[in-house]
Amino acid sequence: MNIRLVRGTPCLVAVEQDYTGKALDRALAYGLAIGGARAGLLETDFRTETETDLFGEQAVLCGGVCALMQAGFETLCEAGYDPRNAYFECIHEMKLIVDLIYQSGFAGMRYSIFQYSQIIDGYAFNMDQRIQMQQCVTAETKKAMKQILTDIQDGTFAKDFLLDMSPAGGQAHFRAMRKLASEHPSEKVGAEIRKLYSWSDEDKLINN
Repeated sequence: MNIRLVRGTPCLVAVEQDYTGKALDRALAYGLAIGGARAGLLETDFRTETETDLFGEQAVLCGGVCALMQAGFETLCEAGYDPRNAYFECIHEMKLIVDLIYQSGFAGMRYSIFQYSQIIDGYAFNMDQRIQMQQCVTAETKKAMKQILTDIQDGTFAKDFLLDMSPAGGQAHFRAMRKLASEHPSEKVGAEIRKLYSWSDEDKLINN
């Protein structure tokens, strides 16, 4: 059977030591061979990749986004709304937004979601939306992000992480944070909601 690969996966290429002087060429060749060049090969270095990856995961992708969704969920629940509605609006629909950003960027997402509102309210709508965004992500939020990056850059995060993961640390902080997250009300509501629209359990990473 002949399989024709049409699309690739974007790859990062980095050289730390170049004994032969051909390390980058070989790395690019590997990227081409596995299909990465079809999508794009981005040159970086090990320090940049490590620091930006840790920051992205902690401050935005895994930490920031999840905290924002949970805060939205809590806000609606505390205002008396049904937790199921709160979960659907603040957590479930995040995939729709992320998929649109992945496909067409922020502008494409806003065009897809707010086109009708833009036609009605025009520029005023865009300004209102911008103000609302600034009320959630404030200067204090940016300050906290900068501290996260500083802790990564100066080794504070690595030191704390290795200590917690050591036999002496016993993963105490890690286990406590995981337990706290698992007990958030959105986890229980989410499990119930997902049962309603899940077509199959085969792709689930954990059983909930």
